[in-house]
Amino acid sequence: MALYEHIYLARQDVTAQQVEAMTEQMKTVIEANGGKIGKIEYWGVKSLAFRIKKNRKAHFTLINIDAPPAAITEMERLMGINEDILRLLTLRVEAHEEAPSAMMRKREDSDRDERGDRGDRGDRGDRGDRRGPRPDRPRRPREDGAVEGGAF
Repeated sequence: MALYEHIYLARQDVTAQQVEAMTEQMKTVIEANGGKIGKIEYWGVKSLAFRIKKNRKAHFTLINIDAPPAAITEMERLMGINEDILRLLTLRVEAHEEAPSAMMRKREDSDRDERGDRGDRGDRGDRGDRRGPRPDRPRRPREDGAVEGGAF
């Protein structure tokens, strides 16, 4: 049997439980056709780069599948009929990644960060409040004859 990674996007107005039910339905289709499901990752609701069928956001789900091509064809056919599924992509891969996917690692990193530790901003040089003199620009005289941009 071949290994596949399958990602589908569900409409934003369906609930997470409905997305889970769709995943379970696809799981039963794959298993009925002689395949096995590996890892299932629900990535949550994310913004889309462009509108798809009038939706700006979608539920993302990743499924690792070990199944014959006929099972994948049947699953894709059923997903194409379902109006709640906006897009789907199935890729054949050499091996499944056992670790969490990049999207899940990204979420874990952002959970740990919490924007609290941004490091020491340190000395900002001559431009501490962004209005001080800029050494990279020449000073120019103002209309009243004084020199602008300096402390003279």
